[in-house]
Amino acid sequence: MTLNPQIATVLEAIRQSGVPPMHRLPVAEARAMVRERSRRVNLPPEPADIDDHTLKGPGGPLTVRLIRPSGMAPGQALPVMVYGHGGGWIVGDLGTHEPQCRALANAAGCAIAAVDYRLAPEHRFPAAVEDMVAALNWIAAEASALGLDRQRIAVGGDSAGATLATVAAIAARDAGGPRICAQILIYPVTEARTETASYERFAEGYNLTREQMAYIFATYLRAPSDAADWRASPLLAPSLRGLPPALVIAAGHDPLIDEGKAYAERLSAAGVAVDYFCYDGCVHGFFGWGGMVDATRDLMARCAGTLLTAFGTG
Repeated sequence: MTLNPQIATVLEAIRQSGVPPMHRLPVAEARAMVRERSRRVNLPPEPADIDDHTLKGPGGPLTVRLIRPSGMAPGQALPVMVYGHGGGWIVGDLGTHEPQCRALANAAGCAIAAVDYRLAPEHRFPAAVEDMVAALNWIAAEASALGLDRQRIAVGGDSAGATLATVAAIAARDAGGPRICAQILIYPVTEARTETASYERFAEGYNLTREQMAYIFATYLRAPSDAADWRASPLLAPSLRGLPPALVIAAGHDPLIDEGKAYAERLSAAGVAVDYFCYDGCVHGFFGWGGMVDATRDLMARCAGTLLTAFGTG
């Protein structure tokens, strides 16, 4: 399997920039670097209607950015996906992922509720999980006032955000609601360890490295014992039965490919409808490279198609 040529071009540009990877920078500098890189390689922002809402979260004020397709008819109750951004629970924010959320909102004709969850190391596990669950519950409770359809709620995210999405789906199942109709899980972290065969194959040289993931877990978790908590490692959840249908996306040159596939297989074994797709030749993080990589736009269309089907509008 060879690298997608456009992916290789982005990786070479990152190497040529001379900017150290996030785990070798102070946290503030790492966050600034990710914001700047997003501006350079992400999709051009599409027109959309944006509203920020602040709710009382588990750790204080919590912002949810509601992104709607521009020009929607007034009074139309939109389906909605509650979305968690990637960044290893350390970097990334509403701005770095807004282009993807705008594109998804327009392509799927739905609202995207992007969650500005708390980041480590200032707020370690399970702060981000608690915020994602709180945002999901708030969206369901306030759906009518927000112009959303409570009967058509999905969860989704990329990388660390995909982990938060599937954990929120498990929490909603266990709490008896809200009802979730779909999960969009883009190269999720499903186990907080770095010991799979794909971590050996893709330890370095493919954007996300084994060393970087070790740093992420050390920064995000309160102690190594947290890795056994299913909210950090959803692959270890006692049961996945009764979860909503899932689209699980993998990248062919990603240290996380084995655990993503294992999670998809475990969902399927539990009777959950799963659509698993691997983008051969791509690397972790390519969902944010739509300005330079055609496969990103294909992924966007695949996610939108799944949402249209789940919402009954496809």
